[in-house]
Amino acid sequence: MKLTYTIFMMFISTFMSFGQSNMTLGQDTSFQLKEDIGEVVISATRTSKNQNSVPLPVTIITREEIINSNFVTLDEAINEQSGLMTIPDFGGGEGIQIQGFDSEHVLILMDGVPIIGRLAGTLDLKRFNLGNVERIEIVKGASSSLYGNEALGGVVNIISKSPEEGMHGDVNYRGSTWNTHDINTNLGFSKNNFGITSFFDHNRSDGYDLTPETSGKTVSPFYNFTSNTRMSYAFSPKTSLTAIGRYYGQTQDYSVDSSNGESSIDEWNVTAKIDAELKGVQLCGELYLSDYSTLEFADNDQLERVYEARYDQKLIRPELRGVFHMGNNHEFIAGLGLNHEQLVRSSFWLDPKINTLYTYLQYDASILQEKVNLILGARFDKHQEYKSQLSPKVAIQWNASEKFNMKTSLAYGFKAPDFRQLYFDFSNSSVGYTVLGYNAVSNRLAELDNQGELIEIIVPISEYSGRLQAENSLNFNFGLSYHPSKEILLNANFFYNRVQDLIDTRVIARKTNGQNVFSYHNIDEISTFGCEFNLRWSPSENFRISSGYQLLYAYDRAAIDEFKNDNVFGRLAPNQPVFRLDRSDYFGLLNRSRHMANMKLFTLVPFINCDFNLRGTFRSKYGLFDSNNNNYLDTYDEFVGAYSIWDFAFSKEVLGKFRIALGMDNVFNFTDAKNISNIPGRSLYSKISFSFNS
Repeated sequence: MKLTYTIFMMFISTFMSFGQSNMTLGQDTSFQLKEDIGEVVISATRTSKNQNSVPLPVTIITREEIINSNFVTLDEAINEQSGLMTIPDFGGGEGIQIQGFDSEHVLILMDGVPIIGRLAGTLDLKRFNLGNVERIEIVKGASSSLYGNEALGGVVNIISKSPEEGMHGDVNYRGSTWNTHDINTNLGFSKNNFGITSFFDHNRSDGYDLTPETSGKTVSPFYNFTSNTRMSYAFSPKTSLTAIGRYYGQTQDYSVDSSNGESSIDEWNVTAKIDAELKGVQLCGELYLSDYSTLEFADNDQLERVYEARYDQKLIRPELRGVFHMGNNHEFIAGLGLNHEQLVRSSFWLDPKINTLYTYLQYDASILQEKVNLILGARFDKHQEYKSQLSPKVAIQWNASEKFNMKTSLAYGFKAPDFRQLYFDFSNSSVGYTVLGYNAVSNRLAELDNQGELIEIIVPISEYSGRLQAENSLNFNFGLSYHPSKEILLNANFFYNRVQDLIDTRVIARKTNGQNVFSYHNIDEISTFGCEFNLRWSPSENFRISSGYQLLYAYDRAAIDEFKNDNVFGRLAPNQPVFRLDRSDYFGLLNRSRHMANMKLFTLVPFINCDFNLRGTFRSKYGLFDSNNNNYLDTYDEFVGAYSIWDFAFSKEVLGKFRIALGMDNVFNFTDAKNISNIPGRSLYSKISFSFNS
């Protein structure tokens, strides 16, 4: 039914487009080498601000880059940016890593409101189709002073297209390897005080298999559907109403052992906001509603249900904020809101409902003849299940000249314990181990003991009488930007993050079946630090080349002490003698590469009206697990080897109304079936687009 509806809407849009007079090729299908150094960014300060004047490390993925690179989903765009990468989870999804922080520490927004639905801490970036996205803004480093929870490592804000004047739209189809098909349409209309855009996408694939010698596929067949509608109405030049609605649904094959079934996702969110200006003060009242639910099940050959798991999370968030201007160079933004969250999930001790009241204030000033931009801000979050958080931030940028500026920031970020870490009550039926959330330990561990299921309690129950603390970090960034000419741009950023009260698992009891009972607790601190460099050269309007590099160190501070104190041992092979390791043998945290790099080349050939781009990424070696069983990642463990991925694309305008594209991802067919599940091998694709304006 979803596919039929999608195809119907696309035929309607195509018919409408041919009925328009004075058709011209829309901007979305024309190749451009647009300069993005002056892009407007809103995520860093929650007000419209030129990227050059933001004293924070910000990356912008423009609409032009999305189109010219033929990106389909958010993970594809993220993987080609400096200092960013995606990490696969156990179910085939992909989360983001920023400055050494995993997905659970990075807040994902869509049009400024938070996306829910994290499974095991990961929010899958494949859920977000980019067909109607205007730009993607990434703020690196702690951003809790404006956004609160989960913004410990950074923020990714996906901004959808706004209505344009007149009637406009496009239809796009892309077919690629593994019987993968994506078809979508954008429709938009704006006149006088009213505007509306609608987006519909259907994506399906047979999945892929990196280990054909085993049963099941690496990624099972799936199909999904996305719709997004945005409406706006201006009551007056100073008052307007905006409503945004989004739906995402996916169905995928699912199997447990020899039983087969399905895994489904249903997600919707609605935002309604009123913007008004009263005596020079910009006010906004916003109400956001979201629901994310999943169902997994498997049946045996006799059609008997052998496994079923449900997950249903809801979020209600009203917020009121205002922007106050004091002259041309001084600005305050203040906000007050409430997060009401609830979750119904299989294997939970109870169905939690949590309220968080928050307020924030930020001062933004241009001083010293507008050569210095100063931002001071703080946010207070009062939560039911952990200690209240005050998240301050200070950021300064000095524009030494038109060609050179420096920026630095110091900020506090936090990540609250999630529902799983607080309320989990899960026992594996086949292996026999148990995992309890922090708040479930006091009751459930005593019950297991009274039922005679425990041999011993290793951690006293009294240690779980308090509260699990939020993870928190202190983030420091120092950046330089040099723009000697309009052809060359060079920037560098140095970062340091110190994280305390990290939430980790530990064994708290042993069961009579020989298995363990696990729970969560706060441990000591970790540190991530390094630097990032970016260079862009545009010798002409038809040619641009850019490159980026990140150096990253990520350490457990307690591990460093253990190595320094000669308390860690290793061996070259299982049957080899054990020997003492020293500090230089400690590599760092799992799944972090010391070196990452990228290169992009875009060129336009005017006389044949076509464009070509070549894009490459590199990741150095990293460890996924402790292979010599000393609880640390050291130089004698097994590592995933360094690798690079190269993609190219070619596109051309046809008949002034169409755009065709051909491309190849992962040109050299790199795969690592043992360690990397989200790189399927070489993929060929073709794409055709039709666009109209009137």
